[in-house]
Amino acid sequence: MCLQYEQDEALCRRKNSYTQREREMEMMEDVVIVGAGIAGLATAVALKRVGVRALVLIRSEGLRATGSALTLFPNAWLALDALGVSHKLTPIYAPSSMGYVTNVSAGDVQQVLVRVANNGGDGHGIRTIHRKALLEALAEELPVDSIQFSSKLAVIGNEEQGGASIVVIHLEDGTTIKSKVLIGCDGVNSVVARWLGLAEPVHSGRSAVRGLAVFPQGHGFKQEVHRFVDVGKRAGFVPLNDRELYWFLTYNGDNMTGDPEHIQKQVLEKHAEKFPSSYLDVVRHADLSTLTWALLKFRQPWGIIFGKLSKGNVTVAGDAMHPMTPDLGQGGGASLEDAVVLGRHIGNSVINNGGLIVPGDMAKAIDDYVKERRWRPAFLVTGSYLAGWVQLGGDKWWMKFLRDGIFYQYLFGRISGLVHKDCGKLPAMSFGDMDHSSKKD
Repeated sequence: MCLQYEQDEALCRRKNSYTQREREMEMMEDVVIVGAGIAGLATAVALKRVGVRALVLIRSEGLRATGSALTLFPNAWLALDALGVSHKLTPIYAPSSMGYVTNVSAGDVQQVLVRVANNGGDGHGIRTIHRKALLEALAEELPVDSIQFSSKLAVIGNEEQGGASIVVIHLEDGTTIKSKVLIGCDGVNSVVARWLGLAEPVHSGRSAVRGLAVFPQGHGFKQEVHRFVDVGKRAGFVPLNDRELYWFLTYNGDNMTGDPEHIQKQVLEKHAEKFPSSYLDVVRHADLSTLTWALLKFRQPWGIIFGKLSKGNVTVAGDAMHPMTPDLGQGGGASLEDAVVLGRHIGNSVINNGGLIVPGDMAKAIDDYVKERRWRPAFLVTGSYLAGWVQLGGDKWWMKFLRDGIFYQYLFGRISGLVHKDCGKLPAMSFGDMDHSSKKD
């Protein structure tokens, strides 16, 4: 799978090697997606499934796989089912059903049964996977020329054309692209979200270190989640396969600096020095090329509920809409849900218009998408922040009771059920719809 995508990526780079004269040409597209992370690629796949070609713009020279791994709950797997991608990943990654939470200060260990959401019906359970594998699985579904690398967004505008509003996108290299739809999937610091007028994400007061640990001879752990909590700190690891584990540390503060080797040293000697040897050994085996440190930001939920998430035929999805802390493990899942819901509304509009993208109707389809999605990510952002607040709380007795006596004992194992949602399916396209989908109106 990786080799094939590398070949495709090289071909795509060659196709994107425009001459200066070609770069200054004006392009016309039906849909432009800014950003090729989980939300951007998943949205492009969803649109392809409903017969709509999207051009995905990515500012880097290749597909970026920053972020070592992520956990996908049943709601995310239902979205991947709808996108037709889940079958590529489930044979590679085993589900986790058991977890252990160690109170570092007290030495107590709680066993937690991770429960799959009721009536999920997906059979995939909860799996932790390489982020790169997910991105490649999505990218492989797209025509190679639909991803345009080295394309940095500079200015967004619009103009009237034939009585309809057309988005005009200017890239830093001088390229101008006109599009009937613009979807911003450009992350926490989204240019498209800023253009819509959404408030900037705020710092949660927490930071996170994440990476992969590699044991060439095998790590010997069962497919179980191990978590460790202390005052103001939360850490853990989970196997990805027999030789690799995903590990993390979340803590209150923002004072970690330096290169990956220095960050690893700070984790071992400053933040997790009292943690069990099993966790410290995992951190010592870190693949430094995968190690990242980041401030954890989120968009305030009322900014999602009352904010302007769309303007005509422009909208946002993924972290551009709802950046959240990782405490419920729903950042990736929510992005996949966005893709399916947005694909469904655009697909229904295309079907109703005989396979054509009609800019005026696109504005209604996007507005319907926003109405359907607005409350769901607001709930997840709120739940994620509160879950982190409880787990990283202070040393007062009532905070410890909330964390150990309520959250870990009663809620942690039920998180899958609390956040579960079936985002639905994509509309079935007839062969006639597919034949007409590339026509211009």
